[in-house]
Amino acid sequence: MKYHEAVLLKPSVDALDIVPDGIYVDLTFGGGGHSAEMLSRLKKGRLFGFDQDQAVLENQLDDSRFQLIMANFRYVTNFLRYYDALPVDGVLADLGISSRQIDHDVRGFSFRWDTPLDMRMNQQASQTAADIVNDYSRDALLRIFREYGEIKSPVSFVSHLVKTRHNQPVKTTGDLAKIASDHVLPAKRNKFLAQVFQALRIELNQEMQALEEMLMQMADVIRPGGKLVVLSYHSLEDRMVKNLIRSGNLEGKINKDFYGNVESPFQQITRKPIVADAEEIERNPRARSVKMRVAERK
Repeated sequence: MKYHEAVLLKPSVDALDIVPDGIYVDLTFGGGGHSAEMLSRLKKGRLFGFDQDQAVLENQLDDSRFQLIMANFRYVTNFLRYYDALPVDGVLADLGISSRQIDHDVRGFSFRWDTPLDMRMNQQASQTAADIVNDYSRDALLRIFREYGEIKSPVSFVSHLVKTRHNQPVKTTGDLAKIASDHVLPAKRNKFLAQVFQALRIELNQEMQALEEMLMQMADVIRPGGKLVVLSYHSLEDRMVKNLIRSGNLEGKINKDFYGNVESPFQQITRKPIVADAEEIERNPRARSVKMRVAERK
């Protein structure tokens, strides 16, 4: 059962410029939308999909050319080496959280429902978002809400959170949403809650660390002439992807050779990120924040 409408489906797969007999990777299999489209353009080629969420198994594609790997994409090189699939012709990564995790949430990803504060992408992991909220120090909470939630002044919210949990543990998304809502004007409530929940999800699932590790492997994973296509949904991700493509490193430090050429293993294909058009945003509101960047391995 497909549950995730793939964002920028045709533009992202078009950008891969698929070779019918090539080897490709979908680093974020999810509902299988991008993978299905990629397979439709392959003949004797191979496609590898990565995902750490056991729920995606219900979207398994019954195709001998496809291999679903149940693992975090930070381990992409190890698995592709195991399957004797290096180097590949193209890699696609849609970094957005899936529609099911938001619309049918029983795992604590959304503040729209009152469910256990879980947020684990990998349900085999022991720590939950509730553990972070109840066990992290005040300073640690300030760090993650500033860094990953991009909340400029989280002091009053965190102080209230720490005081509240001292009397009674914060166990559900509703508990957290109520605490957070007390520290923002009603008009800004949804944005603030989205930042709070984003920060916890990123911290719990080590999303930035995993993204860093994955991106730094791409120069070795993709063959010269192959494509890298990444769809990101917030500035932390997009900045990292942009820096890698422009400079070959995640800090954005430009190094040049003797002739003044930038030493990056990638050539950016899109100078500015590609975004969804009005029609797609109306059909799928989550597409409104997507930024797609495309690069070619030199």
